Amino acid sequence: MCEDLCFSGGSHTARTGAVRNPWDEARSTGGSSSGSAALVAGGVVDVATGGDQGGSIRMPASWSGIVGHKPTWGLVPYTGAFPIEQSIDHVGPMTRTVHDAALVLGVIAGPDGLDPRQPRTTGNDVAQDYVAALGRGVEGLRVGVLTEGFGRDGSDPGVDDAVRTAAAALRGAGLVVEDVSVPWHLHGAKIWDVIATEGAAAQMVDANGYGMNWKGLYDPELIAHYGAQWRADGSRFSETVKLVLLAGRYGIDAYQGRHYAMARNLAMQLTAAYDAALSRYDVLVLPTTPIAASVIPAPDAPREESIARALEMIGNTCVTDVTGHPACSVPAGLVDGLPTGMMIVGRHFDDATVLRVAHAAEQLAGGFPAPASAAVAQA
Repeated sequence: MCEDLCFSGGSHTARTGAVRNPWDEARSTGGSSSGSAALVAGGVVDVATGGDQGGSIRMPASWSGIVGHKPTWGLVPYTGAFPIEQSIDHVGPMTRTVHDAALVLGVIAGPDGLDPRQPRTTGNDVAQDYVAALGRGVEGLRVGVLTEGFGRDGSDPGVDDAVRTAAAALRGAGLVVEDVSVPWHLHGAKIWDVIATEGAAAQMVDANGYGMNWKGLYDPELIAHYGAQWRADGSRFSETVKLVLLAGRYGIDAYQGRHYAMARNLAMQLTAAYDAALSRYDVLVLPTTPIAASVIPAPDAPREESIARALEMIGNTCVTDVTGHPACSVPAGLVDGLPTGMMIVGRHFDDATVLRVAHAAEQLAGGFPAPASAAVAQA
């Protein structure tokens, strides 16, 4: 179960109805990998996978109190998953513990020969023994607390405080923790807006998901069925996908994709800014989501509310979908009884260090809390 065409950071756009948060069933699980998060957090399954184009692994992980790891772009094959926009498509693990995330990543990482997003090489720079890496320790690693990730997008001061406290606690494991500024981070969501609307309109909708002109495995039956169905009744798209179509189609028709091209060029500068910070720090940390889980809109909520609840939390997560850096969300504590996440960002293909720091945070916390529903499910 996930959100309709996976274009929502909330959990109210699934075709089967709202996916409810195990911590508070009146609230969103987060999306778009909403079902995966709810099942893991609720103790129904041990592990799950999610897709991430704007934060759809990490946002539900943050709101549901679990671990969600978005791998380096291209580390895990996207083969078999429905594409949205190939330059931001990611698949990764969603689990209760960092150890389980490392275990799953070790199984799914590495080239499959079918996905052109992936490096065509093998070796330690592509996939590693992530479980073994957890035992290497973290003493001396440098952590940059990304200042632009705080106090933005209507953020809850309680969330900011919880993440700063979790980051500071890393000193207890021997890490060096300092503030760092990456001003380009605040431009990242705007760059993503263009790529995710024009790019998704062109690939996810017009080109029936898969598009053309790339050397990868196609699903002809899915392409034909989906293409015929949406053309037969486009009104069945969710409100967020309609927004993508309207904004993306306008950009393509009115400006011939010029702004998409500009955004892709700006993405290189955004990536370089992150790389520069990561040349001085081993990882960067910031809030995964600026707020804790919001209340699920009513089924008859106005379009303005439905769209706002779907996109209000993506400002920090969507940036690393553009840059491709690995990013893991781990629980940072409870804010008014609801989970919130700390996001740990690392260098390209250095997912192992990201998970090592995530594991240190988990150990310092004495394990991550679970909702009452998880205890019931496991009994």
